[in-house]
Amino acid sequence: MLDRRIVELYDEYTHKPLDRRVFMNRLLAIAGTAAAAEAALALLEPNYAHAQQVAPDDARITTSRFDQAVDGVALKGYLVTPKAETKRGGVLVIHENRGLNPHIEDITRRMALEGFTALGLDFLSPLGGTPSDPDAARALFPQLSVETVVAHGRAALKYLASRTDANGKTGAVGFCWGGGAVNDLAVSVPELAAGVVFYGRPPDLAKVPQIKARLLIQQASRDTRLVQMLPDYEKALKAADIRYEAIVYPDVDHAFMNDTSAERYDAATAKRAWAKTVAFLKAGTGTA
Repeated sequence: MLDRRIVELYDEYTHKPLDRRVFMNRLLAIAGTAAAAEAALALLEPNYAHAQQVAPDDARITTSRFDQAVDGVALKGYLVTPKAETKRGGVLVIHENRGLNPHIEDITRRMALEGFTALGLDFLSPLGGTPSDPDAARALFPQLSVETVVAHGRAALKYLASRTDANGKTGAVGFCWGGGAVNDLAVSVPELAAGVVFYGRPPDLAKVPQIKARLLIQQASRDTRLVQMLPDYEKALKAADIRYEAIVYPDVDHAFMNDTSAERYDAATAKRAWAKTVAFLKAGTGTA
């Protein structure tokens, strides 16, 4: 297991954000040698070769690049549908602060295999789309306003609800930055039926009474910054009589669902959290 200081430094690098040169210098100081620093980095940084639990050409699903305007909002992303012909709920999959990458596309395919129409939306499309360099992608996120994110999310949810194979109900699941985006959609889009937040920040607590969706909030015990925010969010949810469930999984790190990061991924917790996510979204969207 890596030195906790290295894991915490990587989280700081991911979320501050911290300049890569500064990060590498601090990593080297903790690791002691360049070889040890590189070995630690290999365990922490995404390895997209491991990002395919479901192959893009899986015979049970249909995948396509999505490019469509809804109510004047230009949307781009990755659309995946089950081959089975049936009315079903739609799920918006919202990426981390690295954009729509191979890992999130794989999550979108997994969601389709569970019986949903799944749309992995590229929220960086107003800024030219997700770049291949993760650091370049991360640097774009401060330029996204909450209003822009909500407008794109609202349009995507409207699209999912209006498809000919839709039952009219929609859910959303988001990771890290995307978890915060799910919370923002919950307070702004009353049509959202169910939202699943993976290690995401709360919304503006003053707007919590506007929430209509059922919420499942899943946090990591070692993710102290977000865990410390949870009690106030829960207090606001309870005061507004919002239907929700909050879980803090023990002994896991931020991004425990991300199987491309060997050090932070926790297979047992990820399996449990995914099962809860699927059951929650199926109940919320009326998907068999």
